[in-house]
Amino acid sequence: MTVYYVNSATGSDHNGGTGQNSAFATLSKVESLKLKPGDSVLLAKGSVFNEQFDIKYSGSDSAPIKIGSYGTGAAPVIHSSGDGIHSLYASNIVIENLKISNTGGAGIYGGSVTNWTVRDVEIAKTGLSENAGAVTFRSSKNVTVEDSKISGVKGDGFWIEKVAGIKLLNNTVTSASGSTADAVQMNDSSNILIRGNHLDQTHADSPKGVIALVRPVNAVVEDNTLTGGGFGISAQAGKNVAIRDNDISGYHGYSWSFAVGLGDQGNTRDYDISGNHIHDGAWGVAVSGPSGASYTRTNIKVHDNVFDDLSQAALKVDRPASGSFTNNTIETGTKATAISPSIVDAHTFTVSGNKTVANVETTLAAADTKVAAATEVSADSAVVAVHDNLKIFTDNSEAHRGNLLDNDSSDNDTLVLRRFGDETVGKHGLTLTGEYGDIHVDREGNYAYTLDETKLPDHSGHVSESFSYGINDGTSHHSDGDTLTVFIHLDGLLS
Repeated sequence: MTVYYVNSATGSDHNGGTGQNSAFATLSKVESLKLKPGDSVLLAKGSVFNEQFDIKYSGSDSAPIKIGSYGTGAAPVIHSSGDGIHSLYASNIVIENLKISNTGGAGIYGGSVTNWTVRDVEIAKTGLSENAGAVTFRSSKNVTVEDSKISGVKGDGFWIEKVAGIKLLNNTVTSASGSTADAVQMNDSSNILIRGNHLDQTHADSPKGVIALVRPVNAVVEDNTLTGGGFGISAQAGKNVAIRDNDISGYHGYSWSFAVGLGDQGNTRDYDISGNHIHDGAWGVAVSGPSGASYTRTNIKVHDNVFDDLSQAALKVDRPASGSFTNNTIETGTKATAISPSIVDAHTFTVSGNKTVANVETTLAAADTKVAAATEVSADSAVVAVHDNLKIFTDNSEAHRGNLLDNDSSDNDTLVLRRFGDETVGKHGLTLTGEYGDIHVDREGNYAYTLDETKLPDHSGHVSESFSYGINDGTSHHSDGDTLTVFIHLDGLLS
């Protein structure tokens, strides 16, 4: 495991590169090396490199290749007429603590790569010649981009296409501009987590929106602040999509502008839209589609959201769909629903338990207080597994062919673990591995969560992770799948 140093001001490509006083001068010199698992390439802070950096070799799961920085001062900067950092087929790469700006192509481009982490990277003014945007990954697996800043780029802030396992965590995107630019565009990708980001298209030169998910499968979009654009979140065709606890506002410009839109470009199934604050825009949640198209829109649940200051209705359903609009809060002056008469007559989209209030700020403040007073984690199980603050138990009644996890409103909103015949999740139980620990469901349907404290972030509050899974009883060949979210409250948990 070798550390290579690169200093554009004081280095020389005739040096050995393995010490700060014998640093290389150029990135092309590093490219001539055959990097091995565990190697690091550190760029001197204050350095400026006017060349594309090609990453050609792979690390390993336990020993990734790291590209970072050293020294004091401003982060090292990469300029290029092409991409800033470019890679094909490389795996197990970490890129951190750099700045990439004024590139003709993308800031970072990865094609057919696996296990990449990008963190604490600043990207500005990229895509100048190609409208290529900032961060692009195609036909790849397991990509994480976190704690990074993107601003003033031409093209999408993130362009993600055919990636299995993508996490965007705590990033900032400001003003992704161009005729087809979104802050985030994801196409044909799966196992998606978009959490804690601040995405602002208020001043972007783009007719599009903030997040565009095209045919997502197993996606969670949560705890983000989304501002501006022609729309907030477009997830028009997909399967198993959760959009929750986001603040979505300032989406203007069109009569059709929406905070969350679905059903317009293909089949949509199993959407959970909850806990969002949707305000200062046109439509709230729009379930729509082109005339004559035979798309299906099934199990669309819109609940526990807050809507205010909208020029159109909080919910629009103008094409055949099944689902519900329940327990939402709508401020006086905002229309609650606009549902086509034929859908009302079909009784496929239920509306119940919604309330109108004079001032949503009071409701939001009360919700914050409720979260702060959430049940403390107990002792020997210092962590409690909860799903939207609902307790979990087994249902010992007859076999149930619906969702494995079901919100049973007849039983005080308790989350029920459904059964298949004589078995709940299979003969040997179910174990799922997550970012902070493992969750296990035994044959009787009891939950246990094992926490790895070394993986927890160093802050208070809470973290959460989602487990997607499928089951088959093996006897009558009934199968099912669902998603369980575990919230871990850190306050007072660690000594």
